[in-house]
Amino acid sequence: MLGRPSWRAYPAAPAPGAALCQLAEIADGGARLFVFGDGAEGSAERFEMVVLRRGGTAVAYVNDCPHTHTPLDWPRGQFFNRAKSRLKCATHGALFRPTDGYCTSGPCQGDFLTPVPVEITAGRISVAAADVGAQSAARNDL
Repeated sequence: MLGRPSWRAYPAAPAPGAALCQLAEIADGGARLFVFGDGAEGSAERFEMVVLRRGGTAVAYVNDCPHTHTPLDWPRGQFFNRAKSRLKCATHGALFRPTDGYCTSGPCQGDFLTPVPVEITAGRISVAAADVGAQSAARNDL
């Protein structure tokens, strides 16, 4: 990531261990938006994250494009390109790999979305206590 803060740097970010939902509540291959805090969109009193599900696994990112610092989704809750192979920023069309948040095309090409660590225990997704390790541009797609 190019100078991006940790997800923990956001004042309204959820605490590690915060329960999100049951894995089954997100369609396989789908995404779900989670909002914390009561501030206006884009304010420090609000934190948005997107959780992506692939089979029995989940990954999550701050809902913030590294280029414009605007939410990725528009309309709300719609994160994927038409082929559902990439997350797409609604502002400038940047495309990100779901597996690691790497921007494959667009104005922030080569940058990453900010990951939020999640874990699944007994079918329930929650924010993990440990931070996500270093991102790798060489990872395969989900």
